[in-house]
Amino acid sequence: MVGAGQLARMTQQAAIALGIDLRVLANSRDESAAKVIVDTRLGDYRDLADLREFAKGCAAVTFDHEHVPTEHIQDLIDDGYAVHPGPEALVHAQDKAVMRERLTEIGVPCPAWARVSEAADVEAFAEEHGWPVVVKSVRGGYDGRGVWVCSSAEDAREPLEAGIPLIAEAFVPFERELAVLVARSPHGQGVSYPVVETVQKDGICVEVIAPAPGLVGEDAAAAQHIALKIAQELGVTGLLAVEMFATKTGLVVNELAMRPHNSGHWTIEGARTSQFEQHLRAVLNLPLGSPALAAPVVVMVNLLGGADPDVFSRYEHVMANDPGVKIHFYGKEVRPGRKIGHVTALGVELAEVRARAWHAADCLKGPVDA
Repeated sequence: MVGAGQLARMTQQAAIALGIDLRVLANSRDESAAKVIVDTRLGDYRDLADLREFAKGCAAVTFDHEHVPTEHIQDLIDDGYAVHPGPEALVHAQDKAVMRERLTEIGVPCPAWARVSEAADVEAFAEEHGWPVVVKSVRGGYDGRGVWVCSSAEDAREPLEAGIPLIAEAFVPFERELAVLVARSPHGQGVSYPVVETVQKDGICVEVIAPAPGLVGEDAAAAQHIALKIAQELGVTGLLAVEMFATKTGLVVNELAMRPHNSGHWTIEGARTSQFEQHLRAVLNLPLGSPALAAPVVVMVNLLGGADPDVFSRYEHVMANDPGVKIHFYGKEVRPGRKIGHVTALGVELAEVRARAWHAADCLKGPVDA
């Protein structure tokens, strides 16, 4: 697995049970996965020589981020390595303009969009589609970075002056945000996890609810169908996360990720097969596991660092208060607002499960009233 962040760290847990030896390529020994995985190699994912040396002896190569240059991925394939997802698929998660062009071509519902490079382009787009306009960097944005909601061309000055490729999208007046996680193997087997609702704050996902509350059968099936169609049409192998807006008139696809995803962390305890095990099964062309829920309701809350870095002093209260809550830490230094872990709660009643998950997360972030 190229990359040694928390996704690789959690993939290691699944690899152990499957008897799979996981190797990671890290920038430093201080990265999340590098701290717990014996076979950690140091190198630069942008350097083809480092990638070639890293891939030697591997049955398959995959990623915990989308930033490896596609030309290097193709070189590895030409060298005879199995790489999943391949460059023709992964580019759609790397380049938002390429993604929008392809999704529009295959009939997937997307917001109106256009490439923009100057204020006049943004103004012309707004004349047709209205303000506000969402300006996005074509490459590299995540967790709210690289996204600007602009009420005027002046608001778009910062990204326009940065000299980076940009697209403009029509603002979508959504009712809530959904996500669908699917897996597809090289021989074409595909499975879909239940549709989840994601809750965002300041561009960062703070909560995931599985299954999405109040989503009727036909609507849930429609979302799963869209995600599976994208996986097939783009030739995805491994996991694909499809983030969607639910609007009054239907579903609109927002973003794609081709790796384990924050919207699927709940699957570790909340599904019969975790997303990390499923990804390993898919990239190794093994039969895929059941994506079924392990409980009627599962809630995952991301743990963001607070002002007090002494998280571990609060373990005792959280564990004693609710032995059923599961805590995951990523081995990261605690900083305010930094994603350092998550908690998961399972149960029957949504309100009760949400309250448990949030109480645990709030306690770990900082002292609260018991």
